[in-house]
Amino acid sequence: MHALVWPTGPDEHTGEPFVRSGGPRFGLIVSKAVGSAVVRHRVARRLRHMCGALRDELPAETDIVIRALPGAADTPTAELDRQLRAALHKLLRAPAERVRTGTPVPTADGAP
Repeated sequence: MHALVWPTGPDEHTGEPFVRSGGPRFGLIVSKAVGSAVVRHRVARRLRHMCGALRDELPAETDIVIRALPGAADTPTAELDRQLRAALHKLLRAPAERVRTGTPVPTADGAP
């Protein structure tokens, strides 16, 4: 999962303000490795539902990209939700500069 928190001030290069409407945005990547088209769409629907429940918990200027791994097709929804919330918690407590630049935040076992 990657997160980008957009700055709230003007663009540093053009001086123009960033234009953005709505709350946080979510992008989903569900590749063919996850399964057939039916399985991929089922996984995407489950993830979209979880993201909708998280909208009020994230800063409005946040962009989140979630990549579903092949195991997501067989993982119970409650477990996917727990993993998603744990990853977001880890990202949101990471130093702001690392979140903005997209530097991977290491997991408990040291892997990015």
